[in-house]
Amino acid sequence: DFMKQGHGMLLLYTLKNPSFPEYSFSSESGVMCLDFHSDHPYLLAVGFYDGNVAIYNLKKASSQPSYKSSAKSGKHTEPVWQVKWQKDDMDNNSNFFSVSSDGRIVSWTLVKNELVHLDVIKLSADGTTMQGPEGLQLQMFGSGTSFDFHKKIDYLFLVGTEEGKIYKCSKSYSSQFLDVFEAHHMAVDSVSWNPFHLKVFISCSSDWTVKIWDHTIKTPMFVYDLSTAVGDVAWSPYSSTVFAAVTIDGQVHVFDLNINKLEPLCTQLVVTRKKNKTTHIQFNPVYPIIIIGDEQGLIVCLKLSPNLRKMPKEKKGQEVKKGPEVEIAKLEKLLSLVREPGSKE
Repeated sequence: DFMKQGHGMLLLYTLKNPSFPEYSFSSESGVMCLDFHSDHPYLLAVGFYDGNVAIYNLKKASSQPSYKSSAKSGKHTEPVWQVKWQKDDMDNNSNFFSVSSDGRIVSWTLVKNELVHLDVIKLSADGTTMQGPEGLQLQMFGSGTSFDFHKKIDYLFLVGTEEGKIYKCSKSYSSQFLDVFEAHHMAVDSVSWNPFHLKVFISCSSDWTVKIWDHTIKTPMFVYDLSTAVGDVAWSPYSSTVFAAVTIDGQVHVFDLNINKLEPLCTQLVVTRKKNKTTHIQFNPVYPIIIIGDEQGLIVCLKLSPNLRKMPKEKKGQEVKKGPEVEIAKLEKLLSLVREPGSKE
């Protein structure tokens, strides 16, 4: 309940024992988001409801985070909606980024046992200044809700906002955006780059839609209306054309554009209790498993049935090609059908 904020918990489970957490940490403020470091999986970045960020080190036996921001060290003034680790910087310091409703995207670097912050970008709302009392100019900030970094172009990232816009930003320019997509009519709940195709990203929103974009084109390539607010969307790690979305009516929708461009292959009710909304979905990077989180704090693990992860059939004497090139070509072929015939690559 957003009006009654209490303590938060951070729990780490293994699929081998889903009934009891391996690690548990309790915090003063609700935990909004987390991200594991890809090279040092024992490091966990966490964003809190009170605007703080922290790093937990699972190798240490302490119940407190190893590093935490503070009011002095540039904490956010609103909830932190997403945190993401980045490659270590030039001096091999670990660093991660955070996005918050206060409109700041902040980079946090671990230097000599403290978190050093740097504002990468401030999202400005439309008509950025407002007349305050006695003619004061008040700066209005946009509210960031989600972001994602490009898989190959290190400086490029996308930010989704509460106003429904998606900004394409660069780490090098803090004052302006590379591009703005008028993406949705309501808050962008999630935005992420396709793991295979370097031009494509997906976004979902409370305005009931999931949209797939080519970042060089201002209009979406595919739009799916799921008839109720979409909480989260995720690309699959094994196929460039597969993604899954959760809607707040407790359903999961799995799409494979290669098989059906118009509707999901599967729509399944996962959460049955009334008034409970599904909020998050993620694919396991290795196994055909998805996990779904909901508002009551429950997590459901589901295995994708074989017909939801069909592999191309091998014809006699023909080898089926696999690998990233094939995945890119598969999605490119679909996009070329919807791109305007006149437009060049």
